[in-house]
Amino acid sequence: MMDWITSPEAWIALATLTSLEIILGVDNIVVLTIIVEKLPEEQRAKARFIGLALALILRVILLLSITWVMGLTNDLFRIPHFDIGISGKDLILLLGGLFLLTKATKEIDQHIRHEEGHVHAKVANTFLSAMVQISLLDVVFSLDSVITAVGMAEDLPVMVLAVIIAIVCMMIFAGRIGRFVTEHPTVQMLALSFLLLIGVTLIAEGLDLHFPKGYIYFAMGFSLFVQILNLRARKPETAETGPDV
Repeated sequence: MMDWITSPEAWIALATLTSLEIILGVDNIVVLTIIVEKLPEEQRAKARFIGLALALILRVILLLSITWVMGLTNDLFRIPHFDIGISGKDLILLLGGLFLLTKATKEIDQHIRHEEGHVHAKVANTFLSAMVQISLLDVVFSLDSVITAVGMAEDLPVMVLAVIIAIVCMMIFAGRIGRFVTEHPTVQMLALSFLLLIGVTLIAEGLDLHFPKGYIYFAMGFSLFVQILNLRARKPETAETGPDV
């Protein structure tokens, strides 16, 4: 069981898989931030911790059920006209993508209506509602994460350890990312646009339209980089005129 400790290949796989799991976790953090941002400030840290803890527990359980997870990649039915096979994994990705598109569209609408002065535009989440949403989306992201882990490593302890390290890193940085997004409304809109992008990506994956996720992460990273430059450029102006009311 512990033979992997003396294997250099296993340690290389652990480092590679941990890095990949952290990168894949970007989607999870963006969604978590958007959902938690609607909660009262005193509940956000607790919601982030519980949400990521649920993600960790779910991923470990799925890893221990590898046979069942890999069975989800078998086609349940096919769409004859398009010659597309739909598996259990595909259904989960499709539903998750549609949920994210709906969620992001509603959030963008509420932000725009709030900016226009509509009093009841912004509706707060209850803690229970946030937990339900986070739990459902954890299923989507965990499934993708676990199948990636199974394809990257051969030793179950390596997979579990990589997932644990990745989730702990997400727990450490999720709060800082959440505060940054909350304090900057323009970054909130950018994060919502990321949700739309992630939703479309999940739907494409569910329809077997695969394309390198590096393109997605590059687009998100470059957009965030440009936004950070905009924020830095606006600092002198904000200092002179004072914060917007």
